[in-house]
Amino acid sequence: MNKQLPESFQRVFQDNKLTVGLLTPLEAYPGSPFPTLKDHQRIAQQAELAGFASIWVRDVPFYDPNFGDAAQIIDPFTYAGYLSAITSEITLGTAGIVLPLRDPISVAKQAASVDFLTGGRFILGMSTGDRPVEYPAFGVDFESRAEMYRESVNIINRLHTEHFPNIQTEYYGTLQGDLDLHPKPVNGSIPMMAVGRSRQPMEWLAKNVNAWIWSVDDEQAIKEIISTLAIAAGDSPAPKYGYATFFDLDANPNAPYQRFYNVVRIGRNALIERLRKHKEIGVRHIALNLKPSRRPAEEVIAEMGEYVLPALREE
Repeated sequence: MNKQLPESFQRVFQDNKLTVGLLTPLEAYPGSPFPTLKDHQRIAQQAELAGFASIWVRDVPFYDPNFGDAAQIIDPFTYAGYLSAITSEITLGTAGIVLPLRDPISVAKQAASVDFLTGGRFILGMSTGDRPVEYPAFGVDFESRAEMYRESVNIINRLHTEHFPNIQTEYYGTLQGDLDLHPKPVNGSIPMMAVGRSRQPMEWLAKNVNAWIWSVDDEQAIKEIISTLAIAAGDSPAPKYGYATFFDLDANPNAPYQRFYNVVRIGRNALIERLRKHKEIGVRHIALNLKPSRRPAEEVIAEMGEYVLPALREE
């Protein structure tokens, strides 16, 4: 996608820089599937003042006991609109909207509305979800999710960038050139980001999204991903790569890197070195999920803002 990208996108995905963001809910709640959302307004403002690049809201329609995490509970677009009113600079995004479970026209309208309310500091992250049990509840064929995802991305992009588009679809409705979506994005288009693999080939991702957040944080695998995206993109800019991880900042600043299944536990000094290495191999953003943190989110955010984020900016 060779478009002029807004400042909100470049704040998160900068050339030769690595930035850090937070996944909602902005709290530690180990051992429980439900967050409290206590003081989430104040913590969001604290994250902005601390220098985090982004806050990512999640799309989890149902609580699945087998999965064990209800996420932030609140509808993502509603929550993003609320966060737009209590913040002023931090980039807001979705990580990510489960496209096959939503009507693309509604997604286009909601995304453009949040983009308008934020003054253009919104990134639309999109996924196929990680909970198959949700699909029957929506009456959606789970096996068609990859094709529906691609079609939705095309519809949303055209509704945002064209006036009175004529769109024929396989899985959704038909637009015959007599309807126009408003508001249009503040900056002409909304940056689009894939979240997870979304069952898409690398070649499609390289040409259809501006960024990609996955869970892969192994250094060798990252190098291969970035190389593959660059080759597939050809003469166009390749999507910026980042990853999301469950995160537990150790109270001991000298604690080494440890991994417990999908949780990274690490002290700030080792974290700074790890992030520097990942920046050098091409990672442009990391989204931290504080659910398993043994310390309150406020403590982690404060320590990151005092030591880790400044170390990344100094380079």
